[in-house]
Parts: sequence; structure tokens; C-alpha cells
Amino acid sequence: MTFIVHISDLHVSNSTFNEGVYKEVANQINDLNPDLIILTGDITDGGYYLEYSKAIEYLSMLDSPIFAVPGNHDARHVGYEIFEKHIGELSWVLTKDDDLTIIGLDSSEPDVDRGHVGRPQQLWMEKELHKCFADSKFSIVAMHHHVIPVPKTGRERNVLSDAGDILQALVQNDVNIVMCGHKHVSHLWKMENTLFVCAGSLSSKKLRGNDLNSFNSYEITDEYIDIILNRVNGEKLSLGKFNR
Repeated sequence: MTFIVHISDLHVSNSTFNEGVYKEVANQINDLNPDLIILTGDITDGGYYLEYSKAIEYLSMLDSPIFAVPGNHDARHVGYEIFEKHIGELSWVLTKDDDLTIIGLDSSEPDVDRGHVGRPQQLWMEKELHKCFADSKFSIVAMHHHVIPVPKTGRERNVLSDAGDILQALVQNDVNIVMCGHKHVSHLWKMENTLFVCAGSLSSKKLRGNDLNSFNSYEITDEYIDIILNRVNGEKLSLGKFNR
């Protein structure tokens, strides 16, 4: 079994970041003791060096290994360079226990809110996914921007500009789970054999309606995938349990 926590949209800054909520949720995540944490972007609010420095301090409060991709806010003000130097590679591949592969994609563009994966990165992703299929590995793709519009998030304007091509590539390669963030709303779509799961905001004050800060958790076994929405108030809601 593999247990993964999916967090997104911290927005570390002097204005939009809720430190008290972050510390509470960090304790909740540590109590769950996940095998790893996937962070789908917007670690900072403005991409500034001081925000990254503070974010690194906050991320160090989490006990499990963290694998992150940048969001549109992280790429502002040359923040993508700071991300690569102090957080990690912008796109990457992680293989766990020889039966699970996670591909991290950089969907950000400097100083632009919309997302874009691009043809070279798409071809690289497809090559890695072909390996997963050949080796019968469970596959996860993580990126910041959503591929499918998310309900109750207002007018759609920031979906991937190449969403059609990326969506086709993901579905045709039988990706098991696609993780994203960006809209600060947790939601799950299922298209053919692929689960598209958005995480809410972990610690931003920018929340819609009476929504709460939250994160997702994934229990992956040989028999099923169980996905839970974990809210800061301790409430746990099932996003879905699916047979493999």
C-alpha cells in the first residue's frame, strides 16, 4: 500500500497566507504519516525570494518527503529560478517501490496566470508514460493547472492553454491519477480510466464562499484507490473509492 498526501496553494506571503491554519494542517499531515507529499504549486504568492525563504521554513515542519511542481504565482518575478534552486526541479519523475511512477509537470509561465505544458514537455511525459504502461506501473501525473474546468469556481479563464492535447495524452496513456491545484477548490472528475483530482488551498485566505482550507489524501492498494478530502476543522469527506 502507498499513502500519499496532496497539498496545494500555500500562498506564503505577508497578506494572503494563514500561518495558524498552516501549522494546524501540518500537524494533521504529520499525524497521518504519509509515504510522501505531492505539492502542486503556488507555494508562494508573488515568487519573491523572501517568500520562498519563509516557505522553506514552513515546509520543513512536514516530516514526510515533499515533491513539488511550480504554480503560476511561483513563476512571477523570476521566481521560477528561485524554485529550481531552492525547491527542486521544475519537472521530474519519481519511481517508488518499482510499481508506482509519479511525473511532475511544470505548467507555469513567467508572469502569466494561465497554464501551458508545451509540446516538448508533453512528448517527454508520453515517453515516461509508455514506460509505465510497458511495466504495468501505477501512474500519477502532478501539475499546478487543472486540465478540466472545476465547478463552482466562476468564469473559466486559467485552464491549460493546451488542455485538449494534454487531456488526450493523459487518457490515451491510461494515467491512473492526475493531481492539480490552482482553483482553491477540491473536486474529482473521472474520465474513462483516469481520475482528475483537484486539491483545495492548504493555507491561503482566498477561499470561495464558506469553504475551508484542506488537503487530499490517497490510499492506494492493489485492490482500490481511496481519496479523502481532509478539512482543517478535522472533517473528512470521501471524494471517491475506486476499484483497480
